[in-house]
Amino acid sequence: MHAWPASEVPALPGKGRDLRIHDTATGGRITLDPGPVARIYVCGITPYDATHMGHAATYNAFDLVQRVWLDTKRQVHYVQNVTDVDDPLLERAVRDGEDWTELAERETALFREDMTALRMLPPKHYIGAVEAIPGIVPLVERLRDAGAAYELEGDTYFSVDCDPHFGEVSGLDAEAMRLLSAERGGDPERPGKKNPLDPMLWMAAREGEPSWDGGSLGRGRPGWHIECVAIALDHLGMSFDVQGGGSDLAFPHHEMGASHAQVLTGEHPFARAYVHAGMVALNGEKMSKSKGNLVFVSALRRDDVDPAAIRLALLAHHYRSDWEWTDQVLADAVERLARWRAAVSRPDGLPADALVEEVREALADDLDAPAALAAVDRWAARQSSGGGTDEGAPGLVSRTVDALLGVAL
Repeated sequence: MHAWPASEVPALPGKGRDLRIHDTATGGRITLDPGPVARIYVCGITPYDATHMGHAATYNAFDLVQRVWLDTKRQVHYVQNVTDVDDPLLERAVRDGEDWTELAERETALFREDMTALRMLPPKHYIGAVEAIPGIVPLVERLRDAGAAYELEGDTYFSVDCDPHFGEVSGLDAEAMRLLSAERGGDPERPGKKNPLDPMLWMAAREGEPSWDGGSLGRGRPGWHIECVAIALDHLGMSFDVQGGGSDLAFPHHEMGASHAQVLTGEHPFARAYVHAGMVALNGEKMSKSKGNLVFVSALRRDDVDPAAIRLALLAHHYRSDWEWTDQVLADAVERLARWRAAVSRPDGLPADALVEEVREALADDLDAPAALAAVDRWAARQSSGGGTDEGAPGLVSRTVDALLGVAL
């Protein structure tokens, strides 16, 4: 599967700061010090609907991570998956009378268009669950052969009790895990499981549903968590720098994935930092496909909203915060974009070297994009009063906003 085209990232003078970021597993900030190549895995979409603002906010957060790393003169090895076979996708296809593969391909293509418009840097490897199946099956067989997986009515489950580190990612107690498992795709009430929290690794073929050769597992399709584990281990290995996604993925998805990988390899941790973006609401409720309360990036683009304004609307909120999308949020972003563009359109301006460092410091401090925006706002306000004589300043500000915030002025 191919990703989307990359926009050029301007080079800035000097060097950026190492990233200090909130780690869900420890509950505090840690300083990430990757080697020459920083490694990040971000969980991708299940393509049964278009990209909404909750998706965009999540991918914007991890785009900032990449930009901070690139500014430290590191390379970035970014991997993202597409869950192109899963229950919600199959259910939507049945509801709409559409072939599930055509639905997945269409929505994945639209996602690529949205990411391109928003100038999100693409992953080096963009892998679909279906294409990963040949690598998933041997991992499930290994877990079973090691006694860490078991069969139940043809399905294969992972035994969470086999991982002594289970629970370290989310920090939740058993009751909270059980409730969230039921809400987020698990089946804690299924009779016969060794532990109610045990997640499915391989689902035996169901009538009327797609299935693949599972070797000794029989025909079927993979569970959700093992998909990401197989892709991450194949392309990044263990102890990569950041496992990212929305806050609703901390449990069960990232918790289960870490346990799968740790039992498979005997190594710990799966990722050095677990980083989670907040939820975006509309009309007082979390924006989600199941509730249908969605604002789509593609719909805004069709209404001729500048993608740079959409990006600024996202950047106005700290990535870990839960916030609400409103018409005013977008109007404020449109007005800010106009002010910034007017400021950098002048032939000269106030010196901007200090601004570059302010933006760098803000983003290095747990991706504090609102503080970075405020710094640019102050420069633009001073710039509007005139008096600057630095011919290179407007260009430097434009390049800084482009390189570090992903906004083209």
